[in-house]
Amino acid sequence: MEQLRDTPLIDRHQGLHALIAPFGGWNMPIQYEGIIAEHRWCREQAALFDICHMGEFLYRGDLVAGGLEGVFTFSVASIPVGRSRYGFLLNESGGIIDDLIVFRIAENEAMIVVNAATADNDFAVIGSRLQPGADFTNISAATGKLDLQGPLAREVMLRFFPAEVGALPYFKFMKTTILGCEAIVSRTGYTGELGYEVFLPATKVVELWDLFCTDPRVKAAGLGARDLLRLEVGYSLYGNDLDETITPLEAGLEAFVNFDKEFVGKDALLKQRAAGLNRVKIAFKVGSRRSPRHHYSVCAGDEAVGTVTSGAFSPMLGCGIGLALVDPKGAAIGSELTVRHENVTMSASVCELPFYSGGSLRA
Repeated sequence: MEQLRDTPLIDRHQGLHALIAPFGGWNMPIQYEGIIAEHRWCREQAALFDICHMGEFLYRGDLVAGGLEGVFTFSVASIPVGRSRYGFLLNESGGIIDDLIVFRIAENEAMIVVNAATADNDFAVIGSRLQPGADFTNISAATGKLDLQGPLAREVMLRFFPAEVGALPYFKFMKTTILGCEAIVSRTGYTGELGYEVFLPATKVVELWDLFCTDPRVKAAGLGARDLLRLEVGYSLYGNDLDETITPLEAGLEAFVNFDKEFVGKDALLKQRAAGLNRVKIAFKVGSRRSPRHHYSVCAGDEAVGTVTSGAFSPMLGCGIGLALVDPKGAAIGSELTVRHENVTMSASVCELPFYSGGSLRA
């Protein structure tokens, strides 16, 4: 049986009577007062998420000579210091080992933030692609991470932290001092709302959580609400929409692949693009409040054309929404589809992303 890990905040979650369940090898809070209520709070106020389960690696040295430049689908060396970039770690076949964000800390220093379930494998794969002797360290256990997301997140941050935090643009970060310790505050997140990600020593996470919770505009939110929020804005989730059998081209994420540089998996992607895709990502809306689920079948007429990768009821749209991988012939916007699973049948139509565009993300 897998030995699940606890974040430093497990006592806080239990104190709030959270529903706790396994996720990515961790005991994580799925919900507190309810997914819909927490989702609504994030869209209207400021929601606080425990994200300590995610992985962080630190690289120090020449980014090109040390080999880091060739590891990902994007150029690390071209990221300005103080900014971050999203992209992929691929296998030789172009399949996605993980989606991740690289933070350019200094000229010769970068932090890589990865998904929890893939962190150990990511560290091994990245390490194997670096030059011998590269200074590459797994700092996950020593690093805590809290996400504050919502239209009031900036006002809450300014109550506790330096005014410079309020001026951070999207996908930029700064080093600062929080609770007497060095920390990184980033204008990133995965909810479609204005938000911040705070990285600080794991030993300080409980203190920061308690500080945030003194503000009445802040409420804890679990991974259930986080999953719903990200789906409404069309973001992919690793393990559902992305895995080692799916390429960025199939996932509709070619914008995060720089074909002007070398990286593992590039040749496979070029061949796939030249041959044409056998399946593509679509977004769809259901004609009712029913929720499509991961692995439900997608049909065009009586013909099965694909599989749902993510699905849920959207409180903002008032209907079921989902992402799926389907045969390109069923992918045109407006195409009528049927989602099926055992005795469940739902009418659906292909739509554009994002499902919900009214968030405060770029405020």
